[in-house]
Formats: sequence, C-alpha cells, structure tokens
Amino acid sequence: MLQVAKRIARTNVINRLFSSGAAVSKVVASPKAALKEAFSFSGRRNGLTICVGGFGLCGIPESTIGSIAEDFTDVTDITAVSNNAGVDGFGLGILLETKQVSRMVSSYVGENKTFEKMYLGGELAVELTPQGTLAERLRAGGAGIPAFFTPTAAGTVIAEGGFPIKYKSDGSNEVEISSKPREVRNFNGIDYVMEEAIVGDISLVKAWKADTRGNLVFRGTARNFNPDAAKSGKFCIAEVEEIVEAGELHPDEIHLPGIFVNKVVKATRNEKRIEQLTEIPADADSSTKPAISGGRGRIVRRAAKEFKDGMYVNLGIGIPTMASNYLPEGVRIELQSENGLMGMGPFPKQGEADPDWINAGKQTVTPVLGASTFSSSDSFGMIRSCKVGLTVLGGMEVSSSGDLANWIIPGKMVKGMGGAMDLVGAPGAKVVVTMEHVAKNGSHKILDSCNLPLTGKGVVDLIITDMCVFEVDKEKGGLKLIEIAKGLTVDDIKANTGCSFDVVEGEVPLMDLE
Repeated sequence: MLQVAKRIARTNVINRLFSSGAAVSKVVASPKAALKEAFSFSGRRNGLTICVGGFGLCGIPESTIGSIAEDFTDVTDITAVSNNAGVDGFGLGILLETKQVSRMVSSYVGENKTFEKMYLGGELAVELTPQGTLAERLRAGGAGIPAFFTPTAAGTVIAEGGFPIKYKSDGSNEVEISSKPREVRNFNGIDYVMEEAIVGDISLVKAWKADTRGNLVFRGTARNFNPDAAKSGKFCIAEVEEIVEAGELHPDEIHLPGIFVNKVVKATRNEKRIEQLTEIPADADSSTKPAISGGRGRIVRRAAKEFKDGMYVNLGIGIPTMASNYLPEGVRIELQSENGLMGMGPFPKQGEADPDWINAGKQTVTPVLGASTFSSSDSFGMIRSCKVGLTVLGGMEVSSSGDLANWIIPGKMVKGMGGAMDLVGAPGAKVVVTMEHVAKNGSHKILDSCNLPLTGKGVVDLIITDMCVFEVDKEKGGLKLIEIAKGLTVDDIKANTGCSFDVVEGEVPLMDLE
C-alpha cells in the first residue's frame, strides 16, 4: 500500500508540473542563441548536414538562415537539404553567396544565378532528388527507417546513376563526381528503387505558432517540407511568428508535437516574399473562362474531357492547369497541388494574395471550400498510393512505349525534376501528357525512343496534342491514333510523328471539343 501511495503521489506531482506549465521552456531569445546551442550540441561547425523546411520561398526559416550568414561565418562546408535553393540574395541563396554551402540535396533549384555559376564552375555539389523521394527520405530519417523502396524514378538516370553531381573546378567542364546506381528490386511485377533516409545534424524550420514546449502549428501551404525537415534533424530549431504559453494550443490543432523541436525562437525576419505573384482583376467574374484559341485551345479543351466527376487530379502548370477551366457540365474534381494542398482554387483577386498560399508552380492561389493542407511526405504518399487518380502534365518527348522526358535538356542549366518523377511513377494512376505535336524547329516530339533523359519509363497512358490524340498500349508497346483535329488527315499525322502507330478502326473521330 505504501508503494502504491508513493506512485500515486509522484504521478500527481508530475501532472501538476505539466498542467501548470512549469515544464522547461524551449523558447530562446534570438536565432543566434538558438544556433549557438545547436552547434554546441553537434560538437562541430564544419561539414554539418542542415535540413531546411520550405517550398520555394514559402515557409522558409529566413531568420535562422540569415543568422548563419551574419553571425556564424566560421560554419562552412554545409550540406543543405532543402527542396529548393532559394533565390539570389534571399533564403538559402544567401548561404550560397557566402560560400558556406558546399553541397545541395534538392529537387528543384529554380531561378538562382549564384547556384548556376557555382554548380557549373565546380564550386558546388548538387544531388538532385525527386521531390516525393526527398520528402520521404526526410520522413524516414525522422522515423528511424534507414531506407525504403519507391517506384519513383525507376528506369531513369536517378536509378541508373551517372548524373553529374559535381564538375571539376578547373574550367574543363569535366565531371568530378557522378551519382551512383541505386539498388532496384521488383515487387509484384513493378520495379522499385531503394533510397536511403536522411538524418540531419540540424533542422531549421518555420511555423506560424508555437507554444513554449515546442508544439507547432503551420498555416496554409507553408507547412510543406517543414514537418519532415523538423523530424529528420538531431537538433531542431523552429522559428515562428507567434509564441503562446503551454496549454493555449488545443492538442487537436497541433501539427507537429514538441518532441521533435529542441528550440523555439520568435522570427526576426518575416519578409515572406512571393516568388510568383499571380492575381486576377479585382472585378473579375470567376465564372468567366479564359480565352484560349488555336492549337493550345484544342489541347486544353480535349484534356478537360478526361476529368470524371469526383476525381482527385494533379495538374502541371501551363496547359494542364488551364484545362480545369473547361470542366464538362456536372463534373466536379478535387485539384491536388503536391506542395501540400487538396482543393486548389483560382488565383487570388488583385490585392488579396497571401504568401502562405501557393501552388506547386510557386504561384499564389486560393483554397476552395472544404480544402485541406498537409505535409510534403503526406502529399506524395497519396500520389504514390494512387489516391490521386489522374495526372496531366506537359512533355518534351514521348516514346511509342509511353516513356516520358520532360525535365532536362543536356547542355543547358539543370533546374531539377521537382515532383514530375513521383507523379508519373505511381503504379496504376492515369498519366495524360499534353503538348504541341512538333517542336518549334519542326522536329518530332513523339518518337520510337526518347533522346532526352527520362522522367518515367512506360508511364504515359494518353497523349493529347494540337493535332491528335494517341492512346498508349503500355503492355505491348505502341500507339493508336484515336482522334484527329478537324482539317487533318492520317497522312498529316504520319508526316509529323517520329514513329509508326496503329489507327482506330473505321473513320478516325474528330477531337471532341464541345
């Protein structure tokens, strides 16, 4: 009885301690103070792997990045793990300019002249990783899983190796370090690529709110990579816009529990730049469809016919996104944006753009009624598991067997594959490619085999061009012409296509645009 009484008394003391908010606060006075503790915890300031949250410029930890550049110039040889590399003079672009970053692990580097100069000049190593794979590598690192298999990038240079990670710095343009082949294993007839988890020495993340125990709440699409980056670090610093006392956040509204966060600091920089400010006129009628004519108009209107009521759909920027304006009558779809938004709505009206709400193209958007947000790893989990049933995206080349190339032209600056490899690599999901039938120089874009590095092997189901519609037989290989644009003949299609194809029996139907 005495032992039971002691246990009860001890439990009551612990309960009072936590319910009174007497637990040790994780809040520190400044980004500099938080980083000082992080570097002390790591035991060194050179060669650290630092995982950084954010997507583009949305939800990036501006304050701690700035403090590293200004207060810790002795911190060098950083491996920065981040979906993007910032821009010139902002975000991780600052640490590139100070030459503190020697290696980037990213999926899409975007518009960054400093990055381009350093990479091509042999000053920076770059490990390009598909966006969903990057998110899962971070999530796995935080979950104690050393490696995993993913269908993403099977049959591409990412799996096969040989992609330039680092060039020589002597100006010879010769490759010094190339990517290594991954292990590939077949499960149920499908090839999967093994990827290793990422565990960072330090994580830097940005949140909207935190309590003194480190519990975090994110806002809008600013959640993106932040939870995954936070979990992957051995020491996590969260900079936030607002700090409240423990107990002021309801347990059900917390997005990331404080066990993953070591220190919390009030953000000293909240510029929150918008990378692609995209607005519509304040007096615009949301029911008005944009005027799209010519070949692009045909592609857009035909692509819209692939939407079925209740579908969850991912649309690439450009022509695919425009197709959502031409939904067939009675059809309602849910648009998914891979940076962590289900229920993507139109561009905001002039003056109403919010930096915490962007799409995968870094454009400002609005959520529709009933929308939801989630982390990047959750986003690509629903993509890989075919919960997103249809992907429509652009292409540079498509082969007769359904191979797709749309992310790189050798010899030009590499911006990265982003989420394209993940979107087309989901087994069972329907992939529709929309593109002009021939290149601007008149060369063929539909070929026996792609000349450009692949985004996915045998992944395309349907090709919609300004001239026709091809169906892809992914089992036997080969294309079938199933629709043709008004005024064209089968011979016209043959003359503009770089491979043979079958033709639907009877008279080829006209592209259905009504």
